[in-house]
Amino acid sequence: MSTPLIFAVAILAGSFLLFLVQPMVARMALPRLGGAPAVWNSAMLVYQALLLGGYAYAHALGRIPVRAQALVHVSVLAIAALWLPIGLIAMDLPADAQPALWVPWLLGLSIGPLFFAISAQAPLLQRWFSAAHPGRDPYALYAASNLGSFGGLIAYPLLVEPGLALDAQSAVWSAGYALVAVLVISCALALPCGEKAVAVTVPTSPAPATRTIGHWILLAFVPSGMMLATTTYITTDIVAMPLLWVIPLGLYLLSFSIAFAANRVLADAITRFAPLQILLFGGVMVGGFQGMPYFNAGVALTLLFTISVCLHTTMYRQRPAADRLTGFYLAMSLGGALGGVFAALVAPVLFDWTWEYPLLVIAAGLLAPQELVIAPLAFLWRGDAQRQRIMTLAVALAVGLLIVTATRDVAAFQAGQGRGAAFAVIVALGLVVLGRRWPFAILLSGALVIFGGFQAAMISWQGDARTRSYFGIYTVGGNDRVRQLSHGTTVHGTQLIGSPERERMPTAYYVPGSGIGQAMRALPEFYGQRARVGVVGLGAGTLACYAHPGQDWRLYEIDPAMVRIARDTGQFSFLSRCLPDPTIVIGDARLNLATQSADSLDLLALDAFSSDSVPMHLMTREAFASYDRVLAPNGLLLVHISNRFLDLEPVVAAAATAGGWSAVKLLYRPGPKAPEGETVSAWVALSRDKAVIAQLKSRGGSWQPLNPRRGFTPWTDDYSTILPLLK
Repeated sequence: MSTPLIFAVAILAGSFLLFLVQPMVARMALPRLGGAPAVWNSAMLVYQALLLGGYAYAHALGRIPVRAQALVHVSVLAIAALWLPIGLIAMDLPADAQPALWVPWLLGLSIGPLFFAISAQAPLLQRWFSAAHPGRDPYALYAASNLGSFGGLIAYPLLVEPGLALDAQSAVWSAGYALVAVLVISCALALPCGEKAVAVTVPTSPAPATRTIGHWILLAFVPSGMMLATTTYITTDIVAMPLLWVIPLGLYLLSFSIAFAANRVLADAITRFAPLQILLFGGVMVGGFQGMPYFNAGVALTLLFTISVCLHTTMYRQRPAADRLTGFYLAMSLGGALGGVFAALVAPVLFDWTWEYPLLVIAAGLLAPQELVIAPLAFLWRGDAQRQRIMTLAVALAVGLLIVTATRDVAAFQAGQGRGAAFAVIVALGLVVLGRRWPFAILLSGALVIFGGFQAAMISWQGDARTRSYFGIYTVGGNDRVRQLSHGTTVHGTQLIGSPERERMPTAYYVPGSGIGQAMRALPEFYGQRARVGVVGLGAGTLACYAHPGQDWRLYEIDPAMVRIARDTGQFSFLSRCLPDPTIVIGDARLNLATQSADSLDLLALDAFSSDSVPMHLMTREAFASYDRVLAPNGLLLVHISNRFLDLEPVVAAAATAGGWSAVKLLYRPGPKAPEGETVSAWVALSRDKAVIAQLKSRGGSWQPLNPRRGFTPWTDDYSTILPLLK
């Protein structure tokens, strides 16, 4: 194998391991920490911080001879190997452990040294390559690095997770680490010796100006923030499809491969036309196109890819000489980390909606090179500074007039009235301002306001109409007869309003004819007047209206924001009218149930899905064993499996078979004359006591036996995959 190929393979393999470990360790942490969205975002920040640390370490090593660098780095790899096989350390976490606090602590102690050692590979080995091959451009190797990252990212959900249990995944990753160490040693053996080794560690090119470094950081900040903001935006406002988070991150990584490639044709073409795409796609993306969720998702992903390639290409064009390479990558890593912090931690605190998305689109419009100019219109801008200012003012006035016209009747505009004309005006003005940074930014901002920004702001101004937390965005809407709670695009609660009787009526997935409704109405008959009830997932609090005096109810909810909506804001009155003084346990339900006494519940309802995503750690064989422990011997477990994208019945059927449960399902479909507020729902009832299931079926309803899927592997804490479940 040639020396350049060894360097390329070493960099690619190291990056592959980095992005393979991220989802793998997040999966390991789920049963310990719970709260899938929070665990993922916190894990992403830990990885970015460790990556930044690795790049800083690689930069610091540049001050010593390359042979000494090799000795130090191989020693670091050897010390980090003490943490093999990779996995989570044994640590008892409190039941109310918050991911923002405990994920960094747990992951830092568990994988920090390994991730740190591997993360330094890309910049460090490129520096070594420059020393071993003077005069050759090392930056093309960064394309190999990101190709490896993309491979690791895609391989995990498609190949590794479906095919291997966590123990086997850990063993494979550990073997890969050993291979990378061998490749690094091979690269070290190719380094120059003696005086030549000392000479190449002394930078001879001019140091970059502070302003240039700041520009690098900004150019890295925006795509990183856009990647996370796009993930939040499309899963919140468009479609909460499983595995969707893989696509934005994959496109983000591929953008580096294009931007840093030796062949510049594609990168330069995308960068040249990027302002036009940012205006046309970014300007209308906030509002989207009604009834076209997949088209909207495609537009948002195309916009992310265009912005990432454009800004990373701009960064590549400003790259320093090879002797300043590690500092360049350190600035890039810092910008990426700051973008992740902004989108994952700061934005959920500052904003009640995904306002970071349009803000980052505007930032991208300002940073993108304005290379595309429509020649026949260029004469409009020719002249002195006074003419430039007059033209900019004219554009601003035209945009202001367009905003006033479009927002006079927001409902009509959103329904389509005048949207086509407004879009045509934006396009016409866009052709005029291409090539002019600030007029372009004014027009882009106006387009964002017109196509959805103003409507989003109106909802924000309504106070409690929308709430954002670490777990998502909740919107309360409706009319004078119905109020609804939505998490992203999924309705999580409906309340009829107008009278106390209507407000006490269970609705949506919880109507009396549904599986949970029939089980709740059977409580007094099955368990007497002092039945003990647990509900995992509060929602709007609808199930509370099945409560009877003397019963003991305990509600488990991971998100404090949901508790405020259901209990404190007055937007929903299920709790205040039906269960005025509820016991609400905040934190991950599985962790909290593990602290509860055995045989302490008669009925446990599992309804804890975020939007249409599935918290896997609540559906494993170990989780069902935990439910069995807290339920009485004749207790009932009700599992809500309604889902637009996943068929969850095989998961529950496999868990029931493995745990010795008797189980039946009920698919409830409202008839044409069904009462207001009813929704299609699917519930599974399980009990260790066959007589209880038989008694439940005898009360009526279309209860059916479960259909186990042949060959389906039961979910465990060590193994789970959603690929076989996709509808």
